[in-house]
Amino acid sequence: MLKVGVIGAGAMGQNHIRAYSQLPGVELAGIADVDKKRVEELSRQYNTQGFTDYKEMLKTGMDAVSIVVPTTLHKSVALDVIAAGTNLLVEKPIANNIESADQIIDAAKKQDLKLMVGHIERFNPAVMKMKELIMSGELGKIVSISTRRVGPYNPRIRDVGVILDIGVHDIDIISYLYDSYVSEVYTIAGKEIHSFEDHASMILRFDGDKAGVVETNWLTPHKTRNFTVIGTEGVGYGDYMEQKVVIHDKEWIKEAKVEKKEPLMNELQNFTDACKGKCDLLATGEDGRHALEVAMASVESYRCRNVVKLLGSYTPNLREKHDIKVVV
Repeated sequence: MLKVGVIGAGAMGQNHIRAYSQLPGVELAGIADVDKKRVEELSRQYNTQGFTDYKEMLKTGMDAVSIVVPTTLHKSVALDVIAAGTNLLVEKPIANNIESADQIIDAAKKQDLKLMVGHIERFNPAVMKMKELIMSGELGKIVSISTRRVGPYNPRIRDVGVILDIGVHDIDIISYLYDSYVSEVYTIAGKEIHSFEDHASMILRFDGDKAGVVETNWLTPHKTRNFTVIGTEGVGYGDYMEQKVVIHDKEWIKEAKVEKKEPLMNELQNFTDACKGKCDLLATGEDGRHALEVAMASVESYRCRNVVKLLGSYTPNLREKHDIKVVV
């Protein structure tokens, strides 16, 4: 039985708590949050131990934990978890700057621990099915992937713009579907109702002149979450919310069979299975770092109105200029 805990019991943290309590072969062994009342209520509800100091929880011998705290705290909490010899899942984004992300990744590697980043859309059944179709050659050679993630503004988001808050999901998904990292980004963005950018269109370049296009905003009254994959043999249309995939080829329009399931359950299943040595992680620390780096490059691009090239594993100009804040 894998002993797991959750650090941070806000809205997303409570989802982790619920999901872990339902996973087979997993014991929800602890919950930690600075809100004593919330901890007491949740520990009673899920019949587990509650802590107001996560360091005390770590002393009980956890095998793995989810870190679901404000992003500015990711580095300090993650390093404490790693020092305790505990595998960790860090909610996206991995950190509030590239230097902190590197420190988390390096520390986990030195301790030979599993480090996952919560890029949950990788575990959306529609994305998983599209990845399967791409790998099978169903669509031929893929030349372009585009996404649309638009909808009304959530007033809890105050410290960051739409690119870092929700655009980062699609940056990661396009990279995942291509199985490749972004080399250049050009972004047009602006702000209408927010102090940071609230609408953005990003063009991403990948090796072999493959393209990625991300459209995102907080302005549209109607919530839309979809993606399109264009190949030489067909076009695939995916819907994140409906968990639906439709393929158009030379002969047919056909809907793929998608087994619908909550993405978070898929994510935590992969994480806990990896901690047991049963599989590899589907979203690594390096993947999380790349998504953060591209998002920060996108912000830089729209501010300077230029293409921003990513230099690889280390991008000093971005590291020095940005220190983002994101509330999970």
